[in-house]
Amino acid sequence: MQSFVYTGLPARVIFGHGTLAQLAGEIERLGCRRALLLVGERLQDRVTVAAGGFAAGVFGEAVMHTPVAITERALAALGDLRADGIVAVGGGSAIGLGKALALRTDLPQIAIPTTYAGSEMTPILGQTEGGVKTTLRSPKVLPEVVLYDVELTRSLPPGLSATSGLNAIAHAVEALYAQDRNPITSLMAEDAIRALARALPRLLADPSDMEARSDALYGAWLCGVCLGAVGMALHHKLCHTLGGTFDLPHAETHAVVLPHAVAYNAAAAPDAMERIARALGSDDAARGLADLSRRLGVPQSLRDLGMPQEGIARAADLALRTPYWNPRPLDPAAIRDLIARAWAGVQV
Repeated sequence: MQSFVYTGLPARVIFGHGTLAQLAGEIERLGCRRALLLVGERLQDRVTVAAGGFAAGVFGEAVMHTPVAITERALAALGDLRADGIVAVGGGSAIGLGKALALRTDLPQIAIPTTYAGSEMTPILGQTEGGVKTTLRSPKVLPEVVLYDVELTRSLPPGLSATSGLNAIAHAVEALYAQDRNPITSLMAEDAIRALARALPRLLADPSDMEARSDALYGAWLCGVCLGAVGMALHHKLCHTLGGTFDLPHAETHAVVLPHAVAYNAAAAPDAMERIARALGSDDAARGLADLSRRLGVPQSLRDLGMPQEGIARAADLALRTPYWNPRPLDPAAIRDLIARAWAGVQV
């Protein structure tokens, strides 16, 4: 066994059906009396009732890629309401905003994910300003409590379930060939991919299948733990660059890029590829991911997401300026080709 370092991140995780009912108790347990609820209109009433007398008010303007301008508006609301805690309910947009507020205020936060983004389990925050997305790691952004309520995923449309699930799988995939990978995260990553690959097709076939929804949320939790425990590589760098630069939808961008990034790294990370393929029930990791993506009916090209063709060279240049560690060295021509293939939707 090779030497390794594993750092377990502190978080209280509550997983099950109907766990939203525990929200008021969890706010009180953190010592808070006035929590700002970051929640969209669809769930506002339900979450406000669950928070009871601990709800100070609602801010519902979270958007993708956590623009700094939105964070500043939320900070103003936080101050006006004299809030002493944060509750973020939703997908990566709401949870990202909660993290951005925690970074600036150090207030305790509770995350209640309704998609499979996995951000709630990581000390990672991505923020966008001036058309450029940057990421940072800080324990200050890690939620103190994460409530997983399978019932809250009932209204997640099948298409969003698919793209959100593939986004989660990307976290586990890169954990398997991360520079600081270790046997613990590798076990979690393989099981996460297996759980999601099993659950997502069932969800599309029958959105009312609550066992499949539970499996998918469990897999997403594991994917988030993996992302929080080890570093990221080429796939995440490309998606952060593409999303922040061209304002592309976050989960869909991950779904499109993932098979191409895995194909790029395949020869440099054979053990990871074997684990990915095994979890997918495939004989090839990249093709297995592409097959799952097509089976789920998600977009297959960056062109379909609204990226201009003339942005390919710019995206490659930006991704190479401050690259993440990657198992295969980054070749500028090969990276441009990878993005071009993803833009056109060429099959791996």
